[in-house]
Amino acid sequence: MNILITGHKGFIGQNMMTFLKSKGHDVTGFEYYDNDDHFPNLKGMHTVIHLGAETDTTCSDIKHILERNYDFSKRLYDECQDKHIMLQYASSASVYGHNKNSTEDGAKEPLNYYATSKYLFDRYVESQSPISRVQGFRYFNVYGPHEDHKKDQASPISKFFHEAVWKHEIDIFEGSENFKRDFVFVGDICELHYRMLDVNESGIWNAGTGVATSFEEIAIMIAEKYESNVNRIPMPDNLKNQYQEYTKANLNKLNSTVKMNWFPVEDYINYEL
Repeated sequence: MNILITGHKGFIGQNMMTFLKSKGHDVTGFEYYDNDDHFPNLKGMHTVIHLGAETDTTCSDIKHILERNYDFSKRLYDECQDKHIMLQYASSASVYGHNKNSTEDGAKEPLNYYATSKYLFDRYVESQSPISRVQGFRYFNVYGPHEDHKKDQASPISKFFHEAVWKHEIDIFEGSENFKRDFVFVGDICELHYRMLDVNESGIWNAGTGVATSFEEIAIMIAEKYESNVNRIPMPDNLKNQYQEYTKANLNKLNSTVKMNWFPVEDYINYEL
């Protein structure tokens, strides 16, 4: 199968390229800023996996966010439909905001411009009647190899690991015992996309493990492994109103579509990190 991946130089994109090539697919990458037309050549493609996006959740430039995450995605959707190409794309659990009942058709409360842009594209997809398959995946908190370039936007697991190794101290926000996330291994995300290529359905599915783990638990596990201290610091004011306190994927819809064997985050920390 000929597959195009947008955002192939990013964290998930690098992992996806390697994974799908190992499965025997012919995989081509596209980066928005590496192309003068800011749009990929879809000729000969069977599937597009759209991962490219502005992922900075603190970005305040709404015009930039919508241009990259909504306008481009909408054009890509339309082109794939015109050319009868399957589209898989990355949505985000950030669309749920403070709503802890994260069912795909439940309430959405995006807390920042990034989440809003993802929500708007989901709404566009849901308003259409696709001819070719369209599959969206609301990623929960993805972690794994190739996160280094993400800096402040890297997963807590990656950030805590680097702090433990280089500073022997891990900084977590006060109240982190109450801040919980559904941490999902990037290899499982790749496996999910791969398995869903054979599913003859369109829709939007949650992509998480269904287990929530606190930041404090993650920090303590990594600190114990690398003999480091855990420091509690105040949360910056600019994060307080847009910080999701709790995420956990409701997997009822996904489990009725495809069966996954999710890699536990504690196993990654203990045996892989």
